[in-house]
Amino acid sequence: MGVSDALHSPDRLVLKRFAIATLVANIVIVVTGSAVRLTGSGLGCPTWPRCTSESFVVQDALGVHGVIEFGNRLLTFVLVAVAVATWAVAMRHRPRRSSLRRIATVLAVGIPAQAVLGGVTVLTDLNPYVVALHLLLSFAMIGVAVVFLRRIDEEDRPPRPTVPRAVVALTRVLFGVTWTVLYVGTVVTGSGPHAGDADSPRTGLRPAAVSQLHAELVFLLLGLTVGVLVAFSVTTAPERALRAVRWLLGIELAQGLVGFVQYFTDLPIVLVGLHVLGAALVSACATWVLLGTRDRGSRRPHLDGATTS
Repeated sequence: MGVSDALHSPDRLVLKRFAIATLVANIVIVVTGSAVRLTGSGLGCPTWPRCTSESFVVQDALGVHGVIEFGNRLLTFVLVAVAVATWAVAMRHRPRRSSLRRIATVLAVGIPAQAVLGGVTVLTDLNPYVVALHLLLSFAMIGVAVVFLRRIDEEDRPPRPTVPRAVVALTRVLFGVTWTVLYVGTVVTGSGPHAGDADSPRTGLRPAAVSQLHAELVFLLLGLTVGVLVAFSVTTAPERALRAVRWLLGIELAQGLVGFVQYFTDLPIVLVGLHVLGAALVSACATWVLLGTRDRGSRRPHLDGATTS
């Protein structure tokens, strides 16, 4: 089915396909953005919104770095197209659901906001704190995309907890610590060697010290994830919640392995890029786990009248 056909279809499965595309696109733009930084191409286009003061497109004189940076800018337009198409399908979805419309609007508006913030990173010569904010906003957009995907299969009833209150609280702590780990990870990046350009500023913090803090928080995160997994296993948590926390734990373990290897091998760019991908997946899975602690009822036909799984 083409985009034009999909825009005229109210089918839930069509909307779900677009929601998956939005989630994937937001993860891909994180990875390609990291590739720009890791190849030293962050200022390949030295200004914004133009690539140079005279042209919106890359010039031969800018070399491969210009091509890489400009290519990432072009990918933003792909992400915009996906977000706008998803928004249009959500607007035409029947029955009309204001919840889906609101979340789709946040996703559609968030992409231009990301583009503007990306421009600010260029205009500030890749200030590490602005770069960190840019990455964190991308992680947040991934989380919103997960919420959108989940809400498609839900009713619009008030949420009811699927686990005891103490387990809900523990899961919220897990979610908060996850975001603390992601934030400190950006601080580690801002103090390390991969600035995106040889002349870009760094935070001035000692890489070894912030890396140690990051590692300690990762161990705390792993412990909390195991705790939530046990709590879900011995309570009334639905299977989808158990599946989510298992995925989160597996990705965290893989992230920890990649993180330690990259640290002791002088941060090879392939491993750093893989670590960024893992961080994006952690954001998605942490949101998925949190959503497992409440239920609004299922809209999936084969589950009507059955317990949500």
